[in-house]
Amino acid sequence: MRTKSLKKNKINVITLGCSKNTYDSEVLMGQLKASGKDVVHEQEGNIVVINTCGFIDNAKAESVNTILEYADKKERGIVDKVFVTGCLSERYRPDLEKEIPNVDQYFGTTELPLLLKALGADYKHELLGERLTTTPKNYAYLKIAEGCDRPCSFCAIPIMRGKHVSQSIEKLVKEAEGLAKNGVKELILIAQDLTYYGLDLYKKRNLAELLENLVKVEGIEWIRLHYAFPTGFPMDVLELIKREPKICNYIDIPLQHISDKILKSMKRGTTKEKTTKLLKDFREAVPGMTIRTTLIVGYPGETQEDFEIMRDWVQEMKFERLGCFTYSHEENTGAFVLEDDVPEDVKKARAQEIMDLQSQISWDLNQEKVGQTFKCIIDRKEGEHFVGRTEFDSPDVDNEVLIDAAKFYVKTGEFVNVKIIDASEYDLYGEPV
Repeated sequence: MRTKSLKKNKINVITLGCSKNTYDSEVLMGQLKASGKDVVHEQEGNIVVINTCGFIDNAKAESVNTILEYADKKERGIVDKVFVTGCLSERYRPDLEKEIPNVDQYFGTTELPLLLKALGADYKHELLGERLTTTPKNYAYLKIAEGCDRPCSFCAIPIMRGKHVSQSIEKLVKEAEGLAKNGVKELILIAQDLTYYGLDLYKKRNLAELLENLVKVEGIEWIRLHYAFPTGFPMDVLELIKREPKICNYIDIPLQHISDKILKSMKRGTTKEKTTKLLKDFREAVPGMTIRTTLIVGYPGETQEDFEIMRDWVQEMKFERLGCFTYSHEENTGAFVLEDDVPEDVKKARAQEIMDLQSQISWDLNQEKVGQTFKCIIDRKEGEHFVGRTEFDSPDVDNEVLIDAAKFYVKTGEFVNVKIIDASEYDLYGEPV
């Protein structure tokens, strides 16, 4: 008798890309567990599911390399089966099937029931909102909508994720309640565009009403907003952030550029003047708010003058948090018909210049925190430090608060008041008080 058929299958889910993919992997794992499957996240398993990212060149390369690595492991008998899902698979399935045929099956972003069937599991509708979280126990992502209706010329997300579809307030509250029962204290709201929330379901921008309902969930102490769009921002949300202590004084609003010429070509639907006013309105409505943004350098036609407009504006606005990316020329996007005319070395130099400038801004702002005390959530212990965050910092992308583990003990997953005793560009050093 072949002993292989008696081996218990273990499904290893590998997640690449953004927090939306993390969420999708968690939903997949919740469904598999409910079907009695042995499922792990990025550990050893004889069946592998790779949840890919197809957003920009670097992410695509990482996804392709991971698929090749596991196709090779299958060839050598280290794993038995390899399945691929997510954005890269949605966007390039015919090419992938041709180039990497040793994968058992490819699935798109909306084919969860089919993927589960291939894994010998059933899609259970009654599990809506239940998932196996892969983040530290104290925080979780809450995906409030899928897809995007915006026409941004550089972005391939609508190709991979489809049109904007909001989840109902009732479903999201139920999901939040389930997370809170499992010990989650911080909800990070994610979507391609939070500000569009509710337009399809409720015929109005309804983020404020959703937040009003989520703050009532017992056990949730922080709610953080990620990925707001600058055009049509629902200003009633600002009043709520100011009034409601559970909603972090924090917003992630990717602005991409500020030169009017580039904004127009990007189809962002705004101008430098309007964007600057919006940010001033934010700061007036919620004093002390942390604004995170991301920018793109090297977009087709970006001149040195366009870049300098953006650089000078970054200096003027003094964002608390900022990331900068080089433009990636993506097939089937509006900008693909334009000539990718900024040389790669110029793109990289411009991105570095922005990040050097931001590093100084961040250092200055962090020095102002020395001597102050902040409520922090402790995410983990790493090396010689406990690592936490203030309400002004999101996991993985923002500042961290480091506490010397040789001198102090704090419990991971809990809130603690921390006095800041020192600061660098991107880290704060503190002592519990």
